[in-house]
Amino acid sequence: MRPWSPRCSSRARSVRAIAADLGSRTIRDEIDAMKVMGVNPIERLISPRLLATMVVSFLLCGFVCFVGFITGYVFNVYFQGGTPGSYTGTFASFATTADLMFALAKAVIFGAIVAIVACDRGLSTKGGPAGVANSVNAAVVNSVLLLFTVNVILTQLFAILFPAKVV
Repeated sequence: MRPWSPRCSSRARSVRAIAADLGSRTIRDEIDAMKVMGVNPIERLISPRLLATMVVSFLLCGFVCFVGFITGYVFNVYFQGGTPGSYTGTFASFATTADLMFALAKAVIFGAIVAIVACDRGLSTKGGPAGVANSVNAAVVNSVLLLFTVNVILTQLFAILFPAKVV
């Protein structure tokens, strides 16, 4: 549960921001005004948010993986007296390229889920400012539950498709 805490809180921030922005625009009839002017809200508002959350999730996951590797290396070599070769050799025997690719793919999928749920809830807002608050709350809860569910499914699929090798 511990590795999920920072991820959920950072994704919840994104969900809140997207849902609140789109919900506020919806109750002020800005979305309907865009449609009347011939501007497609999907192209103008949804697509950039979807792409941004997917790209940021990918980059953040890559950065976290890199920092985790470097931190483990520094701790092992400088504080525990391990040799650099033993750390990299042991790391390479337990973490494969498939693991990294899977983590990056999951990050992109999770970014898409967050954006889609937040945009859906934001665009379906009704009932004034209280409706915006309800939409934001529903978006956060729905996205967290969906992320947990999809994570379990993807992790099980990965374990089935790429079973752990006994060294």
